[in-house]
Amino acid sequence: MQEKPLHRIFTAVPRRYDLVNHVITWGLDSGWRRQAARECLASRPRRVLDICCGTGDLAIHLARITDEATEITGIDYSQPMLDIAGVKAARAGLSEKLSLVHGDVASLPFPDGHFNSIGISFAFRNLTYKNPLTASYLEEIRRVLAPGGRFIIIESSQPELRLIRSLFHLYLRVFVANVGNWLSGNRGAYQYLAESTRRFLGPAEVKDLLLKAGFSEVSYKPLFLGAAGIYTVSG
Repeated sequence: MQEKPLHRIFTAVPRRYDLVNHVITWGLDSGWRRQAARECLASRPRRVLDICCGTGDLAIHLARITDEATEITGIDYSQPMLDIAGVKAARAGLSEKLSLVHGDVASLPFPDGHFNSIGISFAFRNLTYKNPLTASYLEEIRRVLAPGGRFIIIESSQPELRLIRSLFHLYLRVFVANVGNWLSGNRGAYQYLAESTRRFLGPAEVKDLLLKAGFSEVSYKPLFLGAAGIYTVSG
């Protein structure tokens, strides 16, 4: 598989990855993913895909709260991340309810319209921030999403109030970059995280990007004063 942007970062980063995520969000990320999982399942989908599933947190939340009739699949191009996801699913007794696939969002190994719901947690930024493959990623997501299906995105955002936004950006530069490096030993990964989050699109820009990509409707719910948010996107 041809190496894509950020592949090296997310192959090297798994050491203490979950711990760092919990620390830099003050433990709020777990609750946010649970909200996203509920949104993914709100339409009672038969098949759900977690793209860029990483160490499996969203996919595992999905598997925990759905019934046996719903197929849950997670896909990521970092095999070390998937290895951790597999261990976590086994420990939770969810291995039979969750399939993990090593693959690339630019070429998803699934038929057209296969999934009724698709989720992504804190990785949409990686697909769209200064990424030359953004159009390919969004086209593939639309291709495998069934007509009338829902695409749920939970991602960092830009607070509307200028003071809150400035404080958030300061937090990213001072705390996230340095604490992420200290806990993980991977300076480049958390410098990228802080910088890409600080410069990422606001809600109106994300909505415009998705509508131009061919999605029909986008709604947004801010979280934690707008530092993050959940997008509900109609195929």
